[in-house]
Amino acid sequence: MAKIKISELVLRDAHQSLHATRMVTSDMLPIASQLDAIGFWSLETWGGATFDSCIRFLNEDPWERIRSLKKAMPNTPQQMLLRGQSILGYRHYADDVVEKCVERMAVNGVDVFRVFDALNDPRNFMVPMKAVKKAGKHAQAAISYTVSPVHTIENYVKLAKELAAMGADSICIKDMASLLSPYTAYELVKALKKAVDQPIHIHSHSTTGMSVATLVKASEAGAEMIDTAISSMSMGPSHSPTETLVEIFKGTEFDTGLDMDALLGIATYFRDVVRPKYAQFESSFSGADARILKAAIPGGMLSNLESQLRQQKAFHRLDEVLKENAQVCKDFGYPPLVTPTSQIVGTQAVLNVLMGRYKNLTAESMNLLAGNYGKTPGTPDPELVKVALKGLSMDKAVTERPADLLTNELPKIEEELKQKLGTATVNIDDVMTYAMFPQVALKFFETRAKGPVVFTAPSEAATAAAAPAAAAKAASGPASYVINVDDKDYKVVVGDNGVKVDGKDYKVAIKAEGAAPATSVTPVAAPAGVETTVESPVAGVVLKFLRANGDHVDANESVLIMESMKMELEIKSKVAGVITYVVDNNAHVAAEQTLAVVR
Repeated sequence: MAKIKISELVLRDAHQSLHATRMVTSDMLPIASQLDAIGFWSLETWGGATFDSCIRFLNEDPWERIRSLKKAMPNTPQQMLLRGQSILGYRHYADDVVEKCVERMAVNGVDVFRVFDALNDPRNFMVPMKAVKKAGKHAQAAISYTVSPVHTIENYVKLAKELAAMGADSICIKDMASLLSPYTAYELVKALKKAVDQPIHIHSHSTTGMSVATLVKASEAGAEMIDTAISSMSMGPSHSPTETLVEIFKGTEFDTGLDMDALLGIATYFRDVVRPKYAQFESSFSGADARILKAAIPGGMLSNLESQLRQQKAFHRLDEVLKENAQVCKDFGYPPLVTPTSQIVGTQAVLNVLMGRYKNLTAESMNLLAGNYGKTPGTPDPELVKVALKGLSMDKAVTERPADLLTNELPKIEEELKQKLGTATVNIDDVMTYAMFPQVALKFFETRAKGPVVFTAPSEAATAAAAPAAAAKAASGPASYVINVDDKDYKVVVGDNGVKVDGKDYKVAIKAEGAAPATSVTPVAAPAGVETTVESPVAGVVLKFLRANGDHVDANESVLIMESMKMELEIKSKVAGVITYVVDNNAHVAAEQTLAVVR
């Protein structure tokens, strides 16, 4: 039997870290039988980010993905990443939702549940771990590793003992930001092996360049399992190359027993067939980046952060965001940066850089500061806690297990979905999807029948676009188009002075040839008297109007909620007056776009 067992991450964490989780299932299935034949301890194929990306970007049913992959790889345990009491989403759920969701995951094909909590609060492990055990599956408890004044080996060992007492089948050290150095890994594993009987699994991203050495030293200290990614989908913010570790351990007491020729064949598929299709999402962090030793940003967050900053037209401020990220982490009580805290802290850092430090706290930032996610490892900034409590209309911070404050919500969620869809019955897996991401899920249900999106390599896309581009360049005078958005056709006429959409005038900035296209349009308005605009500080989606057209609003009053970078943000009016919205609900808006006028 192999001394070191390997979990392969190419179908989940590798493409999440390199390509913002955009790989579709149809690119996984052709190589599935070869992956299944290798003899991996597990194949990580599912988790919160993949679930979110499936319905948000890929128009793909995540439940169908896990069923298809389980069917295609019956000999290898399918592993997922479970966000503790947050399951797959960004908030805590009542216990009945957690229990049902774990049950459905097990039924659909998940064999190994890697359960973690973003704050390492053991209370948030209790219900999901119990649910996994009830389903008869492998419960792996993951300790989120980070470096701060309040994180010590002694505290990690204490947590491991608590998780072992909950019935963990194995213990994982989850080094999501590539901060675990080789010699610290050796010391930590040695301490864990003395304290608990469960096998130790090491997960370490390669972002800072330490991961190969870290995995070797952890193995020497007694770790039984390690995470790797096939070489053509490794390194940068991803993971150590599978083949490299197999070769390092070959002929030693740690020999993995895996077939190098078979692994190289798999690497060829991802290098030549898959990776070119996702070049547009490729992370620019292609090598070791020592800045992460200070910023502590996990690999999966890096590619998403890049994408978010480009969307906000602020990629040039990345270094500022990385520096600010460390400050926000300190101010928020040193939470380990892993979903959802990585997204909460990272988004707040972006907003601080773009809008001024803590000029606008997201709803999730306020909930974190107020204890609604659990106990932070350190003490958050008291003044920020006061701001958060006021924003949430709370008298004091939460000190008990957050889920103890939640009543059972599954029947309510199911009934709500029936009403939204206008049906008497709903599929239980769809109920789970709606529970995790209600706004995105409803849109997905409308478009699901179209099937997943299709990505092509750059050369194919260029060929397909050549003819339309040439025709547009040759045209003179107003140009007419029919554009389909969400199954609705819009007649668009582009002239020198603006745009008409279904006969309605819009102002746009007409770009010179070769310049970037305009990203938004603003309805023409000719109001009488003085007015002040309410503008979007960032790119995002309008979620909810807080007042009605024609209402009087006060200065500094919140007038709408928008989603940006997966977080909710309240937008305020700068002045008092009567408000008129100039965008629709669910509209995608650009940074600095006018959302409303106040007269």
